[in-house]
Amino acid sequence: MLTHLACSLCGKTYDWNQLLNTCSCGKPLLAQYDLSPGTLSRDALKDRENTMWRYREVLPPCEAISLGEGMTPLHHAPRLGERWYLKDEGVNPTGSFKARGMSAAVSMAKHLGVTRVAAPSAGNAAGAMSAYAAKAGMEAHVFMPRDTPKAFIVECDFLGAHVNLIDGLIHVCGAEVRKFVESSPELIFDLSTLKEPYRAEGKKTMGYEVAEQMGWDLPDVIVYPTGGGTGLVGMWKAFDEMERMGWIGSKRPKMVSVQAEGCAPIVTAYNRGERFAEEFPNAHTSASGLRVPKAIADFIMIDLIRASGGTALTVTDQEMVHATRELSSSTGVFGAPEGGATLAAAQKLRDIGFIKSTDTVVLFNTGSGLKYLEAFA
Repeated sequence: MLTHLACSLCGKTYDWNQLLNTCSCGKPLLAQYDLSPGTLSRDALKDRENTMWRYREVLPPCEAISLGEGMTPLHHAPRLGERWYLKDEGVNPTGSFKARGMSAAVSMAKHLGVTRVAAPSAGNAAGAMSAYAAKAGMEAHVFMPRDTPKAFIVECDFLGAHVNLIDGLIHVCGAEVRKFVESSPELIFDLSTLKEPYRAEGKKTMGYEVAEQMGWDLPDVIVYPTGGGTGLVGMWKAFDEMERMGWIGSKRPKMVSVQAEGCAPIVTAYNRGERFAEEFPNAHTSASGLRVPKAIADFIMIDLIRASGGTALTVTDQEMVHATRELSSSTGVFGAPEGGATLAAAQKLRDIGFIKSTDTVVLFNTGSGLKYLEAFA
């Protein structure tokens, strides 16, 4: 049962049944639940729907706006590594993991009376928000960099969203969203990454699914492509919740954050031993989902990477595209460049001995390669 919202930095608490973005200190709010070994039995899951809403006791208490998101395949990938697996988020509605977060966020926003939503996006989040807003009967406004791949722009347009193309990267789009929300006399809710509490709730279900699909024995290493970082934050939260319910023990995977060499604020701060990341200058990469020069959840990500014994590293765009080809031809999954980034990073870590031959490794392909044809060209 959802009990309250808590600030991820200062700890201040809020009632959950009010419309909120961030804490008064400006940092992300995270949903907190009353959990115990009796909250939900693992055995109860076997008779439930194969969507992320199968974990409804640890999701927002609202009517689900769902398009069938979640319970994506976990493919064994022995041609990449003997005990390596690929979690394919590209088969979600709208073709990416963003469907999870937007399903939860739009569902809760509608529950709290929202009729108009807005968000900045490098592509996939915009498509997901447009889709779930369309199903919910909401008005959607997306703000995307002008050079966003055409597939995303067309997708949002056909889903009925108001598309705003901005000269600048996603943080500039975010500033435009804030101005738009503040200037409107009507209620518009900002669904920016981790600037509302519930996108992380949808994303955390990736952690629940990995545990369930692996027989409740978490992998040794999770390699994850990192832009805004909601997936990392959400999965780490899920592991804690599952332990509190008695589903898993205290073992945690080494969490590996992968960023593009041309946009690496988290890697830079991690390597410097810092907790907060500076805005990355002149950010550039063909992987639009990794082109996030400043993330509000920087300290949460860096804390969990260190707590898990993980690491953070970069790959070049050339390495990313080469690895996407290898990943796709070895698994049958046409991955996004961000998915290829995880393979390139894992191979580097295997070469230096960070990943052992006996390790169980899960790579995340966060989207379908069909949306990234310009990047591959």
